[in-house]
Amino acid sequence: MPSSPLAGKTAPESSLIDVPALLAAFHGEHPDPALPAQGVSFGTSGHRGSAFKRTFNEDHIVAIAHAICDYRAANGTDGPLYIGRDTHAVSEPATRVACECLAARGVDVRIADGDGYTPTPVVSHAVIAANRGRSAHRADGIVVTPSHNPPEDGGFKYDPPHGGPADTDVTVTIESRANELLRAGVAKLARIPYERALREGRVRTHDFATPYIADLATAIDCDAIARSGVRLGADPMGGASVGYWGRIAEKYGLNLEVVRTTVDPTFRFIPLDHDGKIRTDCSSPYAMANLLAIRERFDLSFGNDADADRHGVVSRAGGLLPPNHFLAVCADYLFGRRGWPERASLGKTVVSSSILDRVARLHGRALVEVPVGFKWFVSGLADGSIGFAGEESAGASLVRKDASVWTTDKDGLVLNLLAAEILAVAKRDPAAYYTGLETQVGAASFYTRLDEPATVAQRARIKAVKPEDVHETTLAGEPITARLLNAPGNGAAIGGLKVVSEQGWYALRPSGTEDIYKLYAESLRDRAHLDAIVAQARATVARVLA
Repeated sequence: MPSSPLAGKTAPESSLIDVPALLAAFHGEHPDPALPAQGVSFGTSGHRGSAFKRTFNEDHIVAIAHAICDYRAANGTDGPLYIGRDTHAVSEPATRVACECLAARGVDVRIADGDGYTPTPVVSHAVIAANRGRSAHRADGIVVTPSHNPPEDGGFKYDPPHGGPADTDVTVTIESRANELLRAGVAKLARIPYERALREGRVRTHDFATPYIADLATAIDCDAIARSGVRLGADPMGGASVGYWGRIAEKYGLNLEVVRTTVDPTFRFIPLDHDGKIRTDCSSPYAMANLLAIRERFDLSFGNDADADRHGVVSRAGGLLPPNHFLAVCADYLFGRRGWPERASLGKTVVSSSILDRVARLHGRALVEVPVGFKWFVSGLADGSIGFAGEESAGASLVRKDASVWTTDKDGLVLNLLAAEILAVAKRDPAAYYTGLETQVGAASFYTRLDEPATVAQRARIKAVKPEDVHETTLAGEPITARLLNAPGNGAAIGGLKVVSEQGWYALRPSGTEDIYKLYAESLRDRAHLDAIVAQARATVARVLA
């Protein structure tokens, strides 16, 4: 339930960000290197913060850019660096600052032609394409985005030569070096004025869109979508996909309407989320209220967050599909029709629906269950040992029809097109498809994710939870079959605890940046069973924090 009475409504003018003030804070405010909270901190999706809080300022970008240069030099990465940005207010100045530093260090920087916006998956696609067949002079990438975060936020993430999110060993190295540079003072670090870097060819433009759009047919049956004539609606939600959907429709002859092409750094047209904040969260029915209101105009419609790495699929009859439902539909459809080799497995995070486990068994595919974070899927998508991978927060990607790598990062564009392909080929919209799938696998999913308050000390205790802290032998009346600190698919720590029974589970994870912990739970029986699981999970937390 929403915690704000304004959830799903347009934000009052008085609550919108003051863009000039935000940009002035980005350039003029300086973090205190002695305060860890104002330092560089790479979470699951790069460094994020707000200029107003001195957590995402020019100094941070200078330090991170130079730290990336040091990392590239240490690892022999000397090919071009592809940099893309989204539509958040601070993304443009942060990109310019990064380019000034990278150019001064001799990096061959490539930015979007026309000073355009570039979705996260398009940067991944460009890096992979540049490195295909290369063992030397390999490319890498940067995406300047805080993803679906509120308008005042900024974000900065690094993609190594595999084209996907950097692994922990990489981000720890870059974070540590960036904080050293912050403490030493960034004013002395080399920079070249942006216009001069462009004039001298140190920063060059690149056509990101054309090769990505031309390649879509290797991953999606675009011809089938076109032949079907299904009416599609696409809402870029003011994000980086704004220049892509129209071109995709034109290239493949799709019956697709782009419902809004407005870009405004206040994101004033995005309805408020559950807590009264603006987010381009395309998995939220509140943020997607605009598209839901006009869904009768289309056979299927969809949205993307600000950097288009997430997808949101709207059925005319069923409304916004829960992310787990759509992931299950995609997995069933793809493994039933693509003809991928047997080694192509199904990837999911430990907090994604157990319906996916049943879909994997239905198709005789291995299930690879990993911790939260798309970085855990990168190697499998790159070598084809994972055919489709998804996470509970509406992020997923897949391999091409021939089982070769498509992207190694989440791709909201291709997942929305996959929804259209499913409607065109299977003749069922994804909501109806999912209803039939539950019958087929013999289970229904009742799922929740709750954000509960927790201090820094409490978060540390939850992160250090042990299996023996779960005193019960049953979970909501069923024998407990596993108490997991590590993901079954790769043995990596999940940063919390997952407790499993035959028809339900819960997981506890502290947030790395907010004073909350996350409680995930699912029942394959009914709502009352889910409520009992949640109550038991809360009792475990109370015991840990006592």
